[in-house]
Amino acid sequence: MNASFDWLKDFTDFDLTPRELRDALTARVATVDDVVALRQDLADIVVGRVVSAQPHPDSDHLWVTKVDAGSADLLDVVCGAPNVQEGTKYPFAPVGAVLPGGLKIERRKIRGQSSTGMLCSARELGLGVDHNGIMALKTEAAPGTPFLSAYAAGDTRLIIDVLPNRPDLLAHEGIAREIAAFTGNPPRRPMPDGMVMSDAPFNHASNSATTAGVRVSVDGNAACPLYVAVVIRGVRVGPSPDWLVRRLEGVGVRSINNVVDVTNYMLHGFGQPMHAFDLANLAGPEIQVRRAHDGEMITTLDGVTRKLDASVTVIADATTAHAIAGVIGGEGSEVTDATTDVVLEVAVFDPRSVRSTRRALSVSTDASYRFERAVDPHATEGFARYAAALVCALSGGVVDGIPVVIGTPPAPSPAIALRVPRVALLLGEPVPSEECAALLSSVGFKVTRSDSDAYSVSVIPPTWRSDVAGEADLVEEIARLRGFDSFPNELRPFRVGATPDSPAYTVTRRVTQALVQAGLYEIRPTPFVADAGANGVRVTNPLAESEAMLRASLLQTLARRVEYNFAHMSRNVRLFEIGVAFTRGDGPLPVERTYAAAAVTGDRFPAHFADPKPPQMDIWDAKWIAEQAVSAAFGVAGAMDLTPNSTGDGWRISRAGVNLGSIAPLWVDAPVWASRVYGIELDITSAFAGRSLGRTYVPLPSTPAAEFDLALLLPSGVTAGDVGRVITTIAGELLEALVPFDEFTGRGVPEGHRSVAWRLTFRHPERTLRDREIEGRRARILRALEEELGVRPRSA
Repeated sequence: MNASFDWLKDFTDFDLTPRELRDALTARVATVDDVVALRQDLADIVVGRVVSAQPHPDSDHLWVTKVDAGSADLLDVVCGAPNVQEGTKYPFAPVGAVLPGGLKIERRKIRGQSSTGMLCSARELGLGVDHNGIMALKTEAAPGTPFLSAYAAGDTRLIIDVLPNRPDLLAHEGIAREIAAFTGNPPRRPMPDGMVMSDAPFNHASNSATTAGVRVSVDGNAACPLYVAVVIRGVRVGPSPDWLVRRLEGVGVRSINNVVDVTNYMLHGFGQPMHAFDLANLAGPEIQVRRAHDGEMITTLDGVTRKLDASVTVIADATTAHAIAGVIGGEGSEVTDATTDVVLEVAVFDPRSVRSTRRALSVSTDASYRFERAVDPHATEGFARYAAALVCALSGGVVDGIPVVIGTPPAPSPAIALRVPRVALLLGEPVPSEECAALLSSVGFKVTRSDSDAYSVSVIPPTWRSDVAGEADLVEEIARLRGFDSFPNELRPFRVGATPDSPAYTVTRRVTQALVQAGLYEIRPTPFVADAGANGVRVTNPLAESEAMLRASLLQTLARRVEYNFAHMSRNVRLFEIGVAFTRGDGPLPVERTYAAAAVTGDRFPAHFADPKPPQMDIWDAKWIAEQAVSAAFGVAGAMDLTPNSTGDGWRISRAGVNLGSIAPLWVDAPVWASRVYGIELDITSAFAGRSLGRTYVPLPSTPAAEFDLALLLPSGVTAGDVGRVITTIAGELLEALVPFDEFTGRGVPEGHRSVAWRLTFRHPERTLRDREIEGRRARILRALEEELGVRPRSA
């Protein structure tokens, strides 16, 4: 949603700057993604402070000044303004800056004195007509601060991320209503000069009616529960007034003419899409809201000829379709300079029908975006009155006949009982009933307090808040309006619920924590790729043809993110994702499984003055990361088996005979300076099966440990993992830790062997181990290693 800062002030008073408004809306209403100053032609201008001003030696009206513009040195600037004063701040255009009129500032000499920049007047900046003096600034901004940051020059656009459950925020009136709630200033509806609202009744009908000689009918299958038509005659189509042009420009809409601009004003100002038809081009004259005929053709306002079917609702006259309901208008009946009589349409269309039509026709508009999220049907008639009055005020037309309303709005939402103790239970903080009532009333909720029950209030949501359906929704509104930062942040005791967390949630949370602790950064990309291979799955309705496949591996996505980091000269990359991958299944739907994947490259640890060139990450670092992820997922340390892959540069990972994934170098399009990239991918879906991993707490050991080392000769083909499994099996439950700490080949080691040393730690939880117990286990371990693997002690 693009919101104009100046337009919001038409609906309510507030003293906030654009950035203060951004912070307030983000904290209480919806996230403001960006604040854009629309006067970007002033981007080169900075705040300058005149340090000294002396008369020009060769002129009776010029001044030679020293200006602090935030640079290391003061700048010499020749100025002809009579109001230049020492210590005052002014807009300053440095050398190289381009003024709104296109003038580029250059270093020059004026009557023998060097001038490196220009102190600007309001007229030179396009901010007024005063050209006799430079524009003095009353600001605390430091010299060198961008002018747009220190001065509200022109309108400012706020780009607001409106979630689907809040269609009321897709309008300036809806946003202003929220601003009024936290500022305490009442909201209002703007009334431009010359606008006269009529309170004459409308003609209500169920299926059809006539207004000013125009028959209006709505087919019962047309997915249009409410349709309002107003006939306005004698309009003079022409340019819109400056205030309306500025309002539309503030949200990025081009002015067309005074009638069409009113419909756009209603869409962005009030969230109600409208359409104006040239009455002279409507056969009958008649308006039919009906289903399209199979094969019916229409050329829409974007110049595209579209073939329709019976699933599409159209607005037609007696013979021809003139608009696709809720989506886009058609050519032939639009308002032009020759138009004198118009039919103003204000309607409510079924959101599901609009969404399916928009998808089928591959066309999206501001109107369809709002209709898909639902408009307020109870406000339709009022908006029709307002828009008709504004058209008449701007074009000189008059409403002819009695406007018609076909259909009826749905029943208002029923009252919801709000229990004040329930508010405290859900929020962890008691909120008095008076405060609950005041907060909800501030955004249009009707609150009725009971004389007999001091702990409950009855709340009726406003018609524009269809998302509020239960008590929990009201509690959420109270928390939002009160301010989430008003609640305490200390940990408090609470009653643990009887329902355990989902195993999928528990596993993914643990794996995430383990990988973050390992120094990796989590990413959350979309699962779409350009090519997923022969077993890939294509999306029926892709967002873009360049990413029309569902990925078969998370490493496909991670490789692209590594390339993105390389392209931005970042060589130390540690990324992971926990997400889903898809493969073709036997049925119509793909097989979806959850994976944990990581990609690492670059320095093993940050550079330090003691070690300015750290070693690069290798396959063993990737193996360690995989071990952390498997241990977190399955709750057992070291619970994975490794098998060398076919290329010999990595491993296949399995557990209990089930394949989990791989550890191997990851191919990416890398620059020459980049280190090798390693990828880890683990299928953690099997860890979800039927269990919720709870934390296990054990007391700290109170008995001493017994340690000894084993240096073993491993024949070629025997892996350290094989030796570790035998030792673990034979050592039994008293083995607390098994750590390999040395590998050696060379002098003293027979050909075809290598020496690997392990440290074994034993501990009994209740008593001190005896020497003969340790020696007995040592002997059994050595005997088993020699019998099963041909491994013997190096000293033998």
